[in-house]
Amino acid sequence: MSAPAESAELPEPIEPTELPELLEAVRLRLAEEGAEPTPGRVAAALRARGRLLGDSTVLSVVRALRSELVGAGPLQPLLAAPDVTDVLVNGPTEVWVDRGRGLERADVRFPDTAAIRRLAQRLAAAAGRRLDDARPWADARLPDGTRMHAVLPPVVVGSPCLSLRVVRPRAFTLAELGEAGTLPPGGERLLRAVLAARLSFLITGGTGTGKSTLLATLLGLVGADERIVLVEDSAELRPSHPHVVRLETRPANQEGTGRVTLHDLVRQALRMRPDRLVVGEVRGSEVTELLGALNTGHDGGCGTLHANAAADAPARLEALGSTAGLPRAALHSQLAAALSVVLHLVKDRSTGQRRLAEIHVLERDDQGLVHTVPAACWALGGFERGPGWVRLARLCAQRGGGVL
Repeated sequence: MSAPAESAELPEPIEPTELPELLEAVRLRLAEEGAEPTPGRVAAALRARGRLLGDSTVLSVVRALRSELVGAGPLQPLLAAPDVTDVLVNGPTEVWVDRGRGLERADVRFPDTAAIRRLAQRLAAAAGRRLDDARPWADARLPDGTRMHAVLPPVVVGSPCLSLRVVRPRAFTLAELGEAGTLPPGGERLLRAVLAARLSFLITGGTGTGKSTLLATLLGLVGADERIVLVEDSAELRPSHPHVVRLETRPANQEGTGRVTLHDLVRQALRMRPDRLVVGEVRGSEVTELLGALNTGHDGGCGTLHANAAADAPARLEALGSTAGLPRAALHSQLAAALSVVLHLVKDRSTGQRRLAEIHVLERDDQGLVHTVPAACWALGGFERGPGWVRLARLCAQRGGGVL
């Protein structure tokens, strides 16, 4: 009887716990060779470790490696989803998204905390930022416009944390904001009147309430013959307008030089003949330059401001002005002449719905201090008029915004 034929070597199954170790080994080998993670090279790297794996396993390793090398890795599908505004990573099994309805868990998983760290460092490097043990945090704008913030241990306990804010390629229209419930019926007409009257305004609200979204939409209503100069800490605003100049701050380099602040950029913007001067977010001493500009012929300027309520806006501006050494009386004097309207956004905690809750006008009291007066408040059937409505209507009518 003839000898039995030699049995062919069969591919070994791979245990899920083995995958991170195999990925790291293949990653190091390809890095040493300077090679792309093609199926052939991955298979060769696996054979070099004495492993013979099936085609499906090799392809899974290839996909895992490419996801770490291209875009935002396993987070890329979330960022590409049209309804996602934020992606938050707290750990390998803790990935959260905001689809406009509040935070919810995503199905994405990372092999371990090292994978999150590698992704964060790669994204930071793509944005020209340093992220390592010596500089364990980074705040940057990625090439596609996504806003990224990352923190590494030991500053954060446990896993590296990654926060990504999606910037959409186009601004929403007022009609779309109305359909989404951000504006009540008739709200579009009121906002168009404020823009047409060239009233200076601030959009206030908490984090994630849609301040930048509303601002970009309103800037798209500005006349095509006007020049908009945007000053931002991180370039997020993308208004649908033919004439926009965008200025962005810059952090200091590793030698501690080269920093460009919002204060610096506001001063430069004033020399660039803006028809509309826009500060993406008023957060520091640049408030003095902005108020000064709005008092010297640059009407129609605007920006956003973090505040819990529209009525808190003067106090917030006062606090920011004090950091620049501006006396309280001087700030309120400039504020009274510079700013006309405050638009306040809120986000419903139970549904995640963002809406324009209040529109206030500014008035000065007998002591010379500025306070806000509600002109319109959110209601299902449309804005309800408040005590400041008469002043708002008068401002719009006097400056060409039409009759409210």
